[in-house]
Amino acid sequence: MTPMRRLAPLLRRLPVPPLAPQAAGFALTRLLRRIAARKPSILSRLGPHEDSRFLIELHDAPLVLLMEPGARRITAHRRRAVPPHDAAIRGRLPAFLAMLHGAEDGDALFFSGELEISGDTAAVLALRNALDDAELDLTEELAAIPGQPFDRWLRHVSGFAARQSGLVLSRQEVMR
Repeated sequence: MTPMRRLAPLLRRLPVPPLAPQAAGFALTRLLRRIAARKPSILSRLGPHEDSRFLIELHDAPLVLLMEPGARRITAHRRRAVPPHDAAIRGRLPAFLAMLHGAEDGDALFFSGELEISGDTAAVLALRNALDDAELDLTEELAAIPGQPFDRWLRHVSGFAARQSGLVLSRQEVMR
């Protein structure tokens, strides 16, 4: 059993500090806006689904996320207050990160049941295709934030955390 799988039940039970949803939403919105500015093709690839509201429910996280690409906003919500949404992606953090970083095929994760989708499946497919095409790397996106001097440290810590947890925290070159 991976360390993440052992920690997941504990993480879900942690109390959520009162301002945690707002702080998480603020930070994630800034990251989304930065990614959208650096990779505008993500939004154009969504086409008619740009204004869809995507719920991201990670089973091993204490909050759920609502991503609104057209508004370039991500908000965090307590599990008991799930916001209205057009489509939802649910699953464990390892599966979601593996899909996001291209280490696992999104379709395979959906068909295996590791990730579940509901609502507007065409919107979810458009989002998955947009993310695949963008070849995102969250570690690199965070390391490239202007004004923060910790880029080398962040890459090092991310690599260490990935090795220890088994999480895919950055994009890996896939040998074909």
